[in-house]
Amino acid sequence: MLITRLKLKNWRNFRDVDVSLAPRTFLIGANASGKSNFLDVFRFLRTVAQIEGGGLQKALKERGGMSKLRSLHARKDPEISIYVEVSESPEDETPAWTYALSFRSEGKGAQRVLITQEVVRRSGKPVIERPNKEDHVDVVRLTQTYLEQINNNAGFRELADFFSATTYLHLVPQLLKFGDEISGRLVENDPFGQGLLQRIARTPQKTQGARLKRIASALAAAVPQFSELQFKKDEITGAPHLEARFKHWREHGAWQREEQFSDGTLRLIGLLWALQEGDGLLLLEEPELSLNDAIVEFIPLMIDRVLRSRKKGIRQVLVTTHSDNLVAAVSDPSAVLILDPGANGTIAREPDQEETEAMESGLNAAEVLLPKTRPEGIEHMGFF
Repeated sequence: MLITRLKLKNWRNFRDVDVSLAPRTFLIGANASGKSNFLDVFRFLRTVAQIEGGGLQKALKERGGMSKLRSLHARKDPEISIYVEVSESPEDETPAWTYALSFRSEGKGAQRVLITQEVVRRSGKPVIERPNKEDHVDVVRLTQTYLEQINNNAGFRELADFFSATTYLHLVPQLLKFGDEISGRLVENDPFGQGLLQRIARTPQKTQGARLKRIASALAAAVPQFSELQFKKDEITGAPHLEARFKHWREHGAWQREEQFSDGTLRLIGLLWALQEGDGLLLLEEPELSLNDAIVEFIPLMIDRVLRSRKKGIRQVLVTTHSDNLVAAVSDPSAVLILDPGANGTIAREPDQEETEAMESGLNAAEVLLPKTRPEGIEHMGFF
């Protein structure tokens, strides 16, 4: 399944959003325009839908509560709303599912966050509509969604499982290289790739071998002198490690462990593994970081080719980026969303008619759209 439409009200940077989403959607915008906050909607729904250790109150707490989540541009309207349409195919005229969730603070007493609306429809027909009679009798019920409750989501558990399967990746190579020295807590759902080696270790050996073989094939084209990739556990500590062999003056080359890999190599490995792991929505934050421009040009094509080889149907990917090379390589310019910050919050929009005509005339998406994300007055930055 894939999310084909998103509507937001009073969500962080966004006072009002209503956009269509493609199987591959690329978000561009200036710094602080809301690209990460846009992706966070889907992370929020993931946490809400998680039966163990999740739920609406957990999702709110992780983000600092309503005061941090509600748009500063909301003014007198205290309600936050999220609406998504989920389809089985981009061509479907009627979405398979729709989910609407609205909530607000009580404004008195315990200042609890209460649900003001939760609606699920399947093929246009209502499955649940809240608040219901039971909610009016016991208002505390409105602190929890039906999405997070196995006793109440039986009729739409497929939708709950879909939200729960969302993956977010913004791999930080240093967390892999210096994990032992940092000894940091592994953040829930591993957004920074800190647990990549452990995830590889838990993968069945046949699947693990097939995935690493595909990754090695890509590395052979992208990384100079690369020869071979393997995964093994330390004989003494049992700790999992990636090892790569590089061509060298010695006959059999030289082996290196992940702490010796370049940041770009680790990020490329993490990206390629994430594309092959899981079936849910995949959120990629600036995958071009640390990578050579020539490699970045092929990220959209690489995403398409890896996911086209899957046997489980479409997997949706949302990507934030600042890269000219990446955006220029997007084959469908209509899949680019532009985030325009303004006095009343950020506007999320598709290319307008003038921009579309310019791209149809031969200009690529980077040439037409990225200049629109250039901050006003940036030429004065060198005179601080």
